Amino acid sequence: MSSTRADAQGLCNFVDLSPSPFHVCATVGAALTDAGFTELTEQQAWPTEPGRWFLVRGGSLIAWSTEGDDADPARPFRIVGGHTDSPNLRVKQHPDLTSAGWRLVGLEPYGGAWLNSWLDRDLGISGRFTVRAGEATEDVLVRVDAPVLRVPQLAIHLSEDRKGVQLDPQRHVNGVWGVGTEPRSFIAWVAEQHSIDPGTVLGWELMTHDLAPSSIVGPDLDLVSAPRLDNQGTCYAGLHAMLEAADHVAAHAGPIPVLALFDHEEVGSMSDRGAFSDLLNTVLERIVLVRGGAREEFLRARAGSIVASGDMAHATHPNYPERHEPAHRIAVNGGPVLKVNQNLRYASDATGAGAFALACEQAGVPLQRYVHRADLPCGSTIGPITASRTGITTVDVGAPQLAMHSAREFMGADDVASYTAALTAFLTPAS
Repeated sequence: MSSTRADAQGLCNFVDLSPSPFHVCATVGAALTDAGFTELTEQQAWPTEPGRWFLVRGGSLIAWSTEGDDADPARPFRIVGGHTDSPNLRVKQHPDLTSAGWRLVGLEPYGGAWLNSWLDRDLGISGRFTVRAGEATEDVLVRVDAPVLRVPQLAIHLSEDRKGVQLDPQRHVNGVWGVGTEPRSFIAWVAEQHSIDPGTVLGWELMTHDLAPSSIVGPDLDLVSAPRLDNQGTCYAGLHAMLEAADHVAAHAGPIPVLALFDHEEVGSMSDRGAFSDLLNTVLERIVLVRGGAREEFLRARAGSIVASGDMAHATHPNYPERHEPAHRIAVNGGPVLKVNQNLRYASDATGAGAFALACEQAGVPLQRYVHRADLPCGSTIGPITASRTGITTVDVGAPQLAMHSAREFMGADDVASYTAALTAFLTPAS
């Protein structure tokens, strides 16, 4: 699988297969396995021979290839980072509610979900259960692609000024799932849909997803309408870049390519598997150790490495152009975006910017440069966290989109291939 096969329809298929971070890892893991990668666990002893490998920790995944090994344990890394999670509505621990003759499921916003965009949509459920397995536990992916829940909008006639309502995340985003005055166990119902004994369910991470399929739209079919483009656009492009990089290093050696996809970016990355954890550092060090190096070689390898922190970027909104920095217009289908913030909400510096600009040049794609308005708060990414946790030069990049953090987002169809090409060139720098 090469970057030439990364296209808008492929992205749509990827997103539709991946309604939760756990499903993103399953989708990416299946593609890696098909390309000759072998899944490792963190508990096992890792092979010392060159090869293609990946591991999964919950909703995070790291993949790498040591093929084309030049036997130098201090061989540096080229890393594409991203995140698997997206803002949504998630199921509470005691979800079974009733109100005014309706059965409800208690939902809670995750991340910076744009709440009004979740109203009046047919919602499915996805995530994972932890179930009892004898005297131990095991995790099971769950997914219900049926219109189970709906968060209904208040009728305009009941709004005080008919200009809309202010949504309270505690009271106004619970999902309707039936009629009745007695609660019904939602968790038991989901378990039964997967032939799981509800009595064995010990824990869960469940979330809603919009059931409308991803689509290529517009009279010229030059736009993509899909959920979770932030940041599955990067997960998809990074996967294809990694697959091509693995083929490249097998023939030409060079830096060790790494794909690092983290969960929990949308809520600050402070978890066992987020970018703030030791996951990436630990994996990089173990790669050096199994290749015959020690702490000294690990520090040398890290010093020579570079990270492209991939996250989606703000295209200039045609209805709100005044909300953007006027000298930094960003166009859809205009090529990848380099993101710079003087207060380090993005990690890009001149060195990182130069590396990504060179990658775009080598890939033959245009580069756009984004700066946020100085009078508006700027969002952040895994970039600054990764840079500070690893000490590795990091550059923040992305592909342009509209409607970020909405239940449904919007990007250019041509940007899928150009973004992938840029990340591929970044992972395979010319010697």
